[in-house]
Amino acid sequence: MANSKSALKNARKSRARTLRNRHVKSRLKTLERQFQACLEGKDEEAARKASAEFISALDRAAKSSIIHENKAARKKSACSAKLALGGNSPTKANQVEAQVEEVEAQAEAVEANEES
Repeated sequence: MANSKSALKNARKSRARTLRNRHVKSRLKTLERQFQACLEGKDEEAARKASAEFISALDRAAKSSIIHENKAARKKSACSAKLALGGNSPTKANQVEAQVEEVEAQAEAVEANEES
């Protein structure tokens, strides 16, 4: 327990700030989930609105040091990339499959040229 007036005041301030920060962090998580849901629902207009709201909240949280600026930058970048892809985030399996299809198409083109 705090032993001085200033320590008591600091404890009160800390408690209030913790509650405020917890609210902001929870809101960020909610906005991110809403954005993901819009992407999965293939609703591009709603996804753009959710993205703008999420990015704005990230900037405000980073400005007041609730989250680190680099974390906000990472989340914003990922959000923009997902929005550009339309929710179709490339997985390793998809990338390999695309490369296989490309190689097969090239092989067919080479065979067609050899037959000519």
